Amino acid sequence: MTAPPRKLQTVGLFAGIGGIEAGLARHGHQAILLSEIDPIASVVLRGRFAQSKIIGDVRDLKCLPDCDLVAAGFPCQDLSQCGKTQGITGHRSSLVKEVFRLVESAKNRPSWLMLENVPFMLQLDSGSAMEFITSEVTRLGYRWAYRTVNALSFGLPQRRMRVVFIASRDADPSEVLFADNAAERSAAENPKGYGFYWTEGSKGLGWAIDSVPTLKGGSAVGIPSPPALWIPADRQIVTIDIRDAERLQGFRADWTKLPDEKRGGRWKLVGNAVCVKVAAWIGKRLARPGTVVCKKGKQLVKGKSWPLSACVEGTTAWEVLASNSPLIANSPSIVEFLRFPTRPLSARATYGFLHRAVNSRLRFEEQFLEDVQHHLETVATGQHERFRKILFEGVA
Repeated sequence: MTAPPRKLQTVGLFAGIGGIEAGLARHGHQAILLSEIDPIASVVLRGRFAQSKIIGDVRDLKCLPDCDLVAAGFPCQDLSQCGKTQGITGHRSSLVKEVFRLVESAKNRPSWLMLENVPFMLQLDSGSAMEFITSEVTRLGYRWAYRTVNALSFGLPQRRMRVVFIASRDADPSEVLFADNAAERSAAENPKGYGFYWTEGSKGLGWAIDSVPTLKGGSAVGIPSPPALWIPADRQIVTIDIRDAERLQGFRADWTKLPDEKRGGRWKLVGNAVCVKVAAWIGKRLARPGTVVCKKGKQLVKGKSWPLSACVEGTTAWEVLASNSPLIANSPSIVEFLRFPTRPLSARATYGFLHRAVNSRLRFEEQFLEDVQHHLETVATGQHERFRKILFEGVA
């Protein structure tokens, strides 16, 4: 007889708007406590997790309630390639220590831990962040594994790579992370749209084919940062609606809608969230672990960058040869995915992007800059002359 699926009592730290918890809940796991310091995100949590206790700063939490799993999408600002890259000792990302403080002091330590963060931490400072995390969970008596996965493989047209780290005191986390493996999604032959960030600098370009680049909370200058979308068929340059951004993270539309909410504030909440469908996959495998199908690669060497996926057996850590696509889920074109009206990219934003692009050494798809220029001609009518100046300079 098949054993019934496990249903875990969970605690969410750095819970944001509850992406991990919403995903886990799809397979019967219940969040009994959520901690989130952002007051607006906390309002969202109270509205979406009415049966859970909600608290603020994790540093004010003295002890954990009895639970089976502690989950934490801990702050990425110091570990992100787009951030200050201060590493695991940075002001924000070092807060992961609070997870280990609470687990160590728990009367009954939880059976499972789940962490989520950006893949740049695998190479930043020779992988010191992963060295610290794996050392801590090992010291606390946990066996660990991690895998880098892409939201694209879960049927969402968003190129979002994230590291999911699972540790267990009494089970094999590889049976959660490495029981599924599919071929990585190939680029579309006839793309209908291209996503890009108009807020990027002149040395890099957030670019995605038939999808959008990673949704983010805001730009370096503190403004809401929806990605732009180029639709070559009709030369459109538009930005997507916040409700479609929520859907791109696996939430239902208007998950973050609040009375008197500010649109820019919602972008921050959504951009910082954990993808619900990724968490749902983890929740499914926590409920019913599977047989490991991914093979081990090389033994890991301390002091070097970490591979995209790895696990520990005894005292030895190994690379795992896993794709970033655990599942086979056909992702629609971003153009087909959108349900809500788009907005033309503003003249100011278009001018700023085009000016940087013309003066950069970046290479672009044929016709892209011409269409951006055409869009500026359309939206700049009646605008300040400086928005029109670039029209006469050309883009060659």
